Amino acid sequence: MAVLALTGSPAALASLSAEFGPAEFCIESTPTLGLVRAQQNDWSVVLVDAEFAGDAAFELLERIAASGQAVALITRAPSLRTTLEAMDRGARDVLALPPDAAKVRELVVRCRKAGAHAVVARTSDTVESIVGESPRMLEAFKTIARVSRSTATVLVRGESGTGKELIARTIHERSARARGPFVAVNCAAIPENLLESELFGHEKGAFTGAIGRRIGRFERASGGTLFLDEIGDMSLALQAKILRVLQEREVERVGGTGPVRVDVRLIAATHRDLDKDVLSGRFREDLYYRLAVVSVALPPLRDRGNDLRALAEHYLARYAQEYSRPVHAVSPEAFAVLQSYRWPGNVRQLRNVIESAVLLADSDTLLPYHLPPELLLAEAPPEDAADGGALVTLSELERRHIQKVLAASGGQMNVAAEILGIHRNTLRRKLAEYGIA
Repeated sequence: MAVLALTGSPAALASLSAEFGPAEFCIESTPTLGLVRAQQNDWSVVLVDAEFAGDAAFELLERIAASGQAVALITRAPSLRTTLEAMDRGARDVLALPPDAAKVRELVVRCRKAGAHAVVARTSDTVESIVGESPRMLEAFKTIARVSRSTATVLVRGESGTGKELIARTIHERSARARGPFVAVNCAAIPENLLESELFGHEKGAFTGAIGRRIGRFERASGGTLFLDEIGDMSLALQAKILRVLQEREVERVGGTGPVRVDVRLIAATHRDLDKDVLSGRFREDLYYRLAVVSVALPPLRDRGNDLRALAEHYLARYAQEYSRPVHAVSPEAFAVLQSYRWPGNVRQLRNVIESAVLLADSDTLLPYHLPPELLLAEAPPEDAADGGALVTLSELERRHIQKVLAASGGQMNVAAEILGIHRNTLRRKLAEYGIA
């Protein structure tokens, strides 16, 4: 085993140097010499730093891959765009910098077993909407990059608002079906008695109100991709019909007399735990295994660490430009509120919160009182840590809460009274009662 790392920051790989030793791990800091060494030696894998050789790192990676040498990208800031570009240019993997030694050893084993790596260069506008650098998102990005090149059925798992449709669109736009249609259906949003007709279509007179033939979503998506969101909410009877379509590649319209051939790649998504639903009999096991040929897991926002800041800044810049608003930063106090919130609606909820705050902001920086009241009220636990969890009176809790809301509102009485749901005069009386300046 021998690993070559091309990087301008050898100190960032000190842990790997110590782990592998000089016989197994080499570092090259000169781009020209690095390319020569990478192409002329039989390395187990070559690691290319995304910041190596300035903007030429990806070109260097592609040239190394074209020579038949296994290569991977290492980067301080993993993103979907970086991951997709690296794997399009021939990278076998993308690792966060500094990389874990165990992951490098695992990569070496995989590279020895793998054959040629196809390079398929494509771009996607949807990619710009997917922001994240956390380890769990990096794993999702790598899965997306690999599965996009195939025709496999994909199951995207994640809570509501985590971006499942964006992932489905990215896979479609990078696939061989990109020129075909992308058709999305939210199975939970359509009444059960109408969903079958919506998916498979119907013939004239098939039921009351069927005044003409209707082409279903499967037929509309032929030659492209059909995205079935919240498929876990579908009835067992309809699940059986979806399974038949996957097996036979044909649909039968409601009231129809014969099958209609369809050529569709299916991507499904769910917020439910389908493993439990299979055990309970709520979801068909045979359909589950047909859908989950490849599974992409999207973590909830609360488990994505520093991605929260990156997403908040991304949406701030987006909506400030869209609405021509001079807002360019999130204050530390406002970010503390964002960070302490649990985000049950995930990225979708964060996007809406930032959009609203940008529109309401009366300064060039987002402050706590620009955020919705539910975020301010949920900012801190009900007990003060200084009390060690001791019980306090109701009036003491009220006093602390008023102080918290006043601080979050920047001392603006009208804003604080609105958040508290009381009249401004009532707030004044309570301030006097509790001796709050």
